[in-house]
Amino acid sequence: MLQSLTGNSCVRLIQSNKSAWYFLFLVLGYILYLIFGAVVFSSVELPYEDLLRQQLRGIKRQFLQEHKCLSEERLERFLSKALEASNYGVSILNNASASWNWDFTSSLFFASTVLSTTGYGHTAPLSDGGKAFCIIYSVIGIPFTLLFLTAVVQRIMVYSTWRPIMYIHTHWGLSKPLVAVVHATLLAVVAVSCFFLIPAAIFSALEKNWNFLESFYFCFISLSTIGLGDYVPGEAFNQRFRELYKLGITVYLLLGLIAMLVVLETFCELQQLKQLRKMFYLKKEKPQDRLTIMEHDHLAFSSMPDGTVNSPQEDKTEPFVDFPVLTSPGGDDPMIK
Repeated sequence: MLQSLTGNSCVRLIQSNKSAWYFLFLVLGYILYLIFGAVVFSSVELPYEDLLRQQLRGIKRQFLQEHKCLSEERLERFLSKALEASNYGVSILNNASASWNWDFTSSLFFASTVLSTTGYGHTAPLSDGGKAFCIIYSVIGIPFTLLFLTAVVQRIMVYSTWRPIMYIHTHWGLSKPLVAVVHATLLAVVAVSCFFLIPAAIFSALEKNWNFLESFYFCFISLSTIGLGDYVPGEAFNQRFRELYKLGITVYLLLGLIAMLVVLETFCELQQLKQLRKMFYLKKEKPQDRLTIMEHDHLAFSSMPDGTVNSPQEDKTEPFVDFPVLTSPGGDDPMIK
Protein backbone atom coordinates (compact mmCIF):
# COMPACT_ATOMS: atom_id res chain seq x y z
CA MET A 1 0.00 0.00 0.00
CA LEU A 2 2.79 2.41 0.92
CA GLN A 3 4.71 1.56 -2.24
CA SER A 4 1.66 2.21 -4.40
CA LEU A 5 1.07 5.58 -2.73
CA THR A 6 4.71 6.49 -3.18
CA GLY A 7 4.59 5.46 -6.85
CA ASN A 8 1.43 7.47 -7.46
CA SER A 9 2.93 10.55 -5.80
CA CYS A 10 6.08 10.24 -7.95
CA VAL A 11 3.99 9.93 -11.11
CA ARG A 12 1.92 12.97 -10.15
CA LEU A 13 5.11 14.91 -9.40
CA ILE A 14 6.59 14.05 -12.79
CA GLN A 15 3.39 14.86 -14.66
CA SER A 16 2.95 18.20 -12.89
CA ASN A 17 6.54 19.24 -13.71
CA LYS A 18 6.79 17.66 -17.15
CA SER A 19 8.30 20.76 -18.78
CA ALA A 20 11.04 21.00 -16.13
CA TRP A 21 11.96 17.33 -16.63
CA TYR A 22 12.10 17.80 -20.40
CA PHE A 23 14.33 20.82 -19.90
CA LEU A 24 16.62 18.84 -17.60
CA PHE A 25 16.92 16.10 -20.22
CA LEU A 26 17.65 18.78 -22.83
CA VAL A 27 20.52 20.22 -20.73
CA LEU A 28 21.96 16.75 -20.11
CA GLY A 29 21.66 15.89 -23.81
CA TYR A 30 23.46 19.10 -24.78
CA ILE A 31 26.30 18.42 -22.33
CA LEU A 32 26.64 14.85 -23.63
CA TYR A 33 26.68 16.19 -27.20
CA LEU A 34 29.51 18.58 -26.28
CA ILE A 35 31.47 15.74 -24.69
CA PHE A 36 30.83 13.54 -27.73
CA GLY A 37 32.18 16.25 -30.04
CA ALA A 38 35.26 16.76 -27.87
CA VAL A 39 36.02 13.01 -27.86
CA VAL A 40 35.64 12.69 -31.63
CA PHE A 41 37.69 15.82 -32.45
CA SER A 42 40.42 14.79 -30.03
CA SER A 43 40.66 11.24 -31.36
CA VAL A 44 40.68 12.37 -35.01
CA GLU A 45 42.84 15.50 -34.87
CA LEU A 46 45.36 14.70 -32.12
CA PRO A 47 47.44 12.23 -34.23
CA TYR A 48 47.68 14.77 -37.06
CA GLU A 49 48.77 17.47 -34.63
CA ASP A 50 51.45 15.21 -33.17
CA LEU A 51 52.71 14.33 -36.67
CA LEU A 52 52.89 18.00 -37.64
CA ARG A 53 54.80 18.85 -34.45
CA GLN A 54 57.34 16.13 -35.18
CA GLN A 55 57.79 17.37 -38.75
CA LEU A 56 58.35 20.95 -37.59
CA ARG A 57 60.88 19.85 -34.98
CA GLY A 58 62.74 17.87 -37.64
CA ILE A 59 62.79 20.83 -40.05
CA LYS A 60 64.02 23.14 -37.31
CA ARG A 61 66.73 20.71 -36.24
CA GLN A 62 67.91 20.27 -39.82
CA PHE A 63 67.94 24.05 -40.40
CA LEU A 64 70.10 24.62 -37.30
CA GLN A 65 72.52 21.91 -38.38
CA GLU A 66 72.91 23.47 -41.83
CA HIS A 67 73.33 26.99 -40.38
CA LYS A 68 75.55 26.56 -37.34
CA CYS A 69 76.29 30.28 -37.22
CA LEU A 70 72.66 30.89 -36.16
CA SER A 71 71.79 30.10 -32.56
CA GLU A 72 68.52 28.46 -31.58
CA GLU A 73 67.59 31.46 -29.41
CA ARG A 74 67.84 33.92 -32.33
CA LEU A 75 65.82 31.58 -34.52
CA GLU A 76 63.14 31.33 -31.84
CA ARG A 77 62.88 35.12 -31.61
CA PHE A 78 62.59 35.44 -35.38
CA LEU A 79 59.92 32.73 -35.62
CA SER A 80 57.87 34.18 -32.75
CA LYS A 81 57.92 37.61 -34.40
CA ALA A 82 56.91 36.13 -37.77
CA LEU A 83 54.08 34.10 -36.22
CA GLU A 84 52.84 37.13 -34.28
CA ALA A 85 52.66 39.13 -37.52
CA SER A 86 50.96 36.21 -39.25
CA ASN A 87 48.20 36.29 -36.65
CA TYR A 88 47.41 39.83 -37.84
CA GLY A 89 47.36 38.75 -41.50
CA VAL A 90 50.87 40.01 -42.33
CA SER A 91 53.25 37.50 -43.89
CA ILE A 92 57.00 37.83 -44.56
CA LEU A 93 56.91 35.44 -47.52
CA ASN A 94 57.86 36.89 -50.89
CA ASN A 95 54.73 35.52 -52.55
CA ALA A 96 52.50 37.35 -50.05
CA SER A 97 54.00 40.83 -50.26
CA ALA A 98 51.91 41.86 -53.27
CA SER A 99 48.52 41.64 -51.50
CA TRP A 100 47.37 44.14 -48.90
CA ASN A 101 44.98 43.39 -46.07
CA TRP A 102 43.53 46.87 -45.68
CA ASP A 103 42.71 48.13 -49.15
CA PHE A 104 39.07 49.08 -49.72
CA THR A 105 37.74 45.70 -50.89
CA SER A 106 39.60 43.80 -48.15
CA SER A 107 38.32 46.27 -45.56
CA LEU A 108 34.78 45.86 -46.93
CA PHE A 109 35.16 42.08 -46.65
CA PHE A 110 36.44 42.47 -43.08
CA ALA A 111 33.51 44.76 -42.16
CA SER A 112 31.01 42.23 -43.51
CA THR A 113 32.58 39.42 -41.47
CA VAL A 114 32.46 41.57 -38.34
CA LEU A 115 28.82 42.61 -38.74
CA SER A 116 27.70 39.08 -39.62
CA THR A 117 29.70 37.73 -36.63
CA THR A 118 31.54 35.34 -38.96
CA GLY A 119 34.96 36.68 -37.99
CA TYR A 120 37.50 34.57 -39.87
CA GLY A 121 40.36 35.96 -37.80
CA HIS A 122 42.83 35.99 -40.70
CA THR A 123 42.93 39.80 -40.48
CA ALA A 124 42.72 41.91 -37.32
CA PRO A 125 43.24 45.59 -36.54
CA LEU A 126 46.85 46.46 -35.82
CA SER A 127 46.53 49.89 -34.20
CA ASP A 128 44.83 50.85 -30.96
CA GLY A 129 42.59 53.24 -32.86
CA GLY A 130 41.50 50.45 -35.18
CA LYS A 131 40.71 48.16 -32.25
CA ALA A 132 38.69 50.87 -30.49
CA PHE A 133 36.77 51.68 -33.67
CA CYS A 134 36.11 47.97 -34.22
CA ILE A 135 34.46 47.77 -30.78
CA ILE A 136 32.25 50.81 -31.38
CA TYR A 137 31.47 49.74 -34.95
CA SER A 138 30.43 46.26 -33.78
CA VAL A 139 28.29 47.50 -30.87
CA ILE A 140 26.24 49.61 -33.27
CA GLY A 141 26.54 47.46 -36.37
CA ILE A 142 25.64 44.00 -35.06
CA PRO A 143 22.17 45.02 -33.75
CA PHE A 144 21.71 47.04 -36.93
CA THR A 145 22.57 43.95 -38.97
CA LEU A 146 20.11 41.84 -36.98
CA LEU A 147 17.38 44.41 -37.62
CA PHE A 148 18.26 44.52 -41.32
CA LEU A 149 18.29 40.73 -41.69
CA THR A 150 15.03 40.35 -39.77
CA ALA A 151 13.25 42.87 -42.00
CA VAL A 152 14.62 41.29 -45.19
CA VAL A 153 13.79 37.73 -44.11
CA GLN A 154 10.25 38.73 -43.12
CA ARG A 155 9.58 40.18 -46.56
CA ILE A 156 11.12 37.22 -48.36
CA MET A 157 9.09 34.77 -46.26
CA VAL A 158 5.86 36.26 -47.62
CA TYR A 159 6.72 35.24 -51.20
CA SER A 160 8.89 32.19 -50.54
CA THR A 161 6.90 30.41 -47.83
CA TRP A 162 3.55 31.80 -46.68
CA ARG A 163 1.90 32.56 -50.03
CA PRO A 164 2.98 29.32 -51.78
CA ILE A 165 1.76 27.21 -48.87
CA MET A 166 -1.58 28.99 -48.69
CA TYR A 167 -2.02 28.82 -52.48
CA ILE A 168 -1.44 25.06 -52.63
CA HIS A 169 -3.57 24.51 -49.52
CA THR A 170 -6.55 26.48 -50.84
CA HIS A 171 -6.41 25.52 -54.53
CA TRP A 172 -5.32 21.91 -54.30
CA GLY A 173 -7.03 21.06 -51.02
CA LEU A 174 -3.96 19.42 -49.49
CA SER A 175 -3.26 19.35 -45.79
CA LYS A 176 -1.47 22.48 -44.67
CA PRO A 177 1.09 20.70 -42.39
CA LEU A 178 1.93 18.28 -45.21
CA VAL A 179 2.36 21.11 -47.70
CA ALA A 180 4.57 22.97 -45.22
CA VAL A 181 6.87 19.96 -44.72
CA VAL A 182 7.25 19.31 -48.46
CA HIS A 183 7.80 23.01 -49.14
CA ALA A 184 10.46 23.30 -46.43
CA THR A 185 12.27 20.25 -47.79
CA LEU A 186 12.28 21.60 -51.35
CA LEU A 187 13.41 25.02 -50.14
CA ALA A 188 16.29 23.44 -48.22
CA VAL A 189 17.35 21.46 -51.31
CA VAL A 190 17.33 24.62 -53.45
CA ALA A 191 19.29 26.59 -50.82
CA VAL A 192 21.91 23.86 -50.44
CA SER A 193 22.31 23.62 -54.21
CA CYS A 194 22.53 27.38 -54.82
CA PHE A 195 24.64 28.38 -51.82
CA PHE A 196 26.72 25.28 -51.04
CA LEU A 197 27.17 22.89 -53.97
CA ILE A 198 27.46 25.39 -56.84
CA PRO A 199 29.68 27.87 -54.92
CA ALA A 200 31.86 24.97 -53.72
CA ALA A 201 32.43 23.93 -57.32
CA ILE A 202 33.28 27.54 -58.23
CA PHE A 203 35.70 27.97 -55.32
CA SER A 204 37.42 24.66 -56.08
CA ALA A 205 38.02 25.93 -59.63
CA LEU A 206 39.22 29.42 -58.62
CA GLU A 207 41.33 28.43 -55.61
CA LYS A 208 44.28 26.32 -56.73
CA ASN A 209 44.90 24.60 -53.38
CA TRP A 210 41.25 23.80 -52.60
CA ASN A 211 39.43 20.63 -53.51
CA PHE A 212 35.64 20.29 -53.54
CA LEU A 213 35.44 19.13 -49.90
CA GLU A 214 37.54 22.05 -48.68
CA SER A 215 35.43 24.48 -50.72
CA PHE A 216 32.19 23.00 -49.37
CA TYR A 217 33.70 23.17 -45.88
CA PHE A 218 34.42 26.90 -46.37
CA CYS A 219 30.86 27.56 -47.55
CA PHE A 220 29.35 25.80 -44.56
CA ILE A 221 31.71 27.37 -42.01
CA SER A 222 31.02 30.82 -43.48
CA LEU A 223 27.23 30.68 -43.86
CA SER A 224 26.80 29.12 -40.43
CA THR A 225 28.81 32.14 -39.09
CA ILE A 226 31.36 29.84 -37.44
CA GLY A 227 34.21 31.44 -39.37
CA LEU A 228 37.25 29.44 -38.29
CA GLY A 229 39.51 31.30 -40.73
CA ASP A 230 41.57 28.31 -41.86
CA TYR A 231 40.24 28.78 -45.40
CA VAL A 232 39.81 32.31 -46.75
CA PRO A 233 39.38 32.88 -50.50
CA GLY A 234 41.26 35.53 -52.41
CA GLU A 235 44.49 35.24 -50.43
CA ALA A 236 46.54 33.32 -53.00
CA PHE A 237 49.65 34.78 -54.64
CA ASN A 238 48.94 36.82 -57.79
CA GLN A 239 45.18 36.37 -57.44
CA ARG A 240 43.58 37.67 -60.63
CA PHE A 241 40.92 40.37 -60.21
CA ARG A 242 41.41 40.19 -56.44
CA GLU A 243 39.33 43.31 -55.66
CA LEU A 244 36.38 42.13 -57.74
CA TYR A 245 36.75 38.63 -56.30
CA LYS A 246 36.63 39.95 -52.72
CA LEU A 247 33.59 42.07 -53.53
CA GLY A 248 31.80 39.04 -55.00
CA ILE A 249 32.59 36.97 -51.90
CA THR A 250 31.14 39.72 -49.69
CA VAL A 251 27.90 39.73 -51.69
CA TYR A 252 27.80 35.92 -51.60
CA LEU A 253 28.16 35.86 -47.80
CA LEU A 254 25.33 38.35 -47.27
CA LEU A 255 22.96 36.63 -49.70
CA GLY A 256 23.85 33.21 -48.33
CA LEU A 257 23.25 34.31 -44.76
CA ILE A 258 19.81 35.66 -45.74
CA ALA A 259 19.00 32.38 -47.51
CA MET A 260 20.02 30.33 -44.47
CA LEU A 261 17.83 32.46 -42.22
CA VAL A 262 14.87 32.04 -44.58
CA VAL A 263 15.30 28.25 -44.53
CA LEU A 264 15.65 28.14 -40.74
CA GLU A 265 12.59 30.35 -40.27
CA THR A 266 10.62 28.13 -42.66
CA PHE A 267 11.49 25.04 -40.64
CA CYS A 268 10.70 26.83 -37.38
CA GLU A 269 7.19 27.52 -38.73
CA LEU A 270 6.48 23.81 -39.09
CA GLN A 271 3.79 22.55 -36.74
CA GLN A 272 5.86 19.51 -35.75
CA LEU A 273 8.80 21.64 -34.61
CA LYS A 274 6.51 24.00 -32.75
CA GLN A 275 5.12 21.06 -30.78
CA LEU A 276 8.67 19.88 -30.08
CA ARG A 277 9.72 23.29 -28.81
CA LYS A 278 6.72 23.50 -26.49
CA MET A 279 8.02 20.45 -24.63
CA PHE A 280 11.02 22.44 -23.35
CA TYR A 281 9.47 25.89 -22.89
CA LEU A 282 7.73 27.24 -19.83
CA LYS A 283 3.97 27.24 -20.13
CA LYS A 284 2.37 30.64 -20.49
CA GLU A 285 -0.07 31.74 -17.85
CA LYS A 286 -3.61 31.24 -19.13
CA PRO A 287 -6.30 33.94 -18.78
CA GLN A 288 -8.32 31.58 -16.55
CA ASP A 289 -5.37 31.29 -14.18
CA ARG A 290 -5.06 35.07 -14.08
CA LEU A 291 -8.80 35.36 -13.34
CA THR A 292 -8.47 32.86 -10.50
CA ILE A 293 -5.56 34.83 -9.03
CA MET A 294 -7.53 38.09 -9.28
CA GLU A 295 -10.56 36.51 -7.62
CA HIS A 296 -8.37 35.14 -4.86
CA ASP A 297 -6.84 38.58 -4.28
CA HIS A 298 -10.30 40.14 -4.28
CA LEU A 299 -11.55 37.68 -1.66
CA ALA A 300 -8.51 38.30 0.47
CA PHE A 301 -9.03 42.04 0.15
CA SER A 302 -12.73 41.86 1.03
CA SER A 303 -12.06 39.68 4.08
CA MET A 304 -10.07 42.47 5.74
CA PRO A 305 -11.90 44.24 8.63
CA ASP A 306 -13.76 47.44 7.92
CA GLY A 307 -11.87 50.63 8.50
CA THR A 308 -8.45 49.21 7.71
CA VAL A 309 -8.66 50.17 4.06
CA ASN A 310 -10.64 53.01 2.59
CA SER A 311 -12.62 52.46 -0.55
CA PRO A 312 -11.59 54.31 -3.69
CA GLN A 313 -14.75 56.42 -3.63
CA GLU A 314 -14.02 57.60 -0.10
CA ASP A 315 -10.49 58.48 -1.12
CA LYS A 316 -11.80 60.56 -4.01
CA THR A 317 -14.30 62.53 -1.91
CA GLU A 318 -12.01 63.23 1.03
CA PRO A 319 -9.20 65.69 0.40
CA PHE A 320 -5.71 64.85 1.59
CA VAL A 321 -5.27 68.24 3.34
CA ASP A 322 -7.93 70.42 4.99
CA PHE A 323 -7.37 73.99 3.85
CA PRO A 324 -8.80 76.84 6.02
CA VAL A 325 -11.56 78.96 4.58
CA LEU A 326 -10.32 82.47 3.80
CA THR A 327 -12.73 85.32 4.65
CA SER A 328 -12.40 89.06 4.81
CA PRO A 329 -12.11 90.83 8.21
CA GLY A 330 -15.54 92.36 7.80
CA GLY A 331 -17.15 89.08 7.06
CA ASP A 332 -17.60 89.88 3.38
CA ASP A 333 -15.56 88.15 0.75
CA PRO A 334 -13.86 90.80 -1.42
CA MET A 335 -13.61 88.33 -4.34
CA ILE A 336 -17.40 87.99 -4.40
CA LYS A 337 -17.77 91.69 -4.39
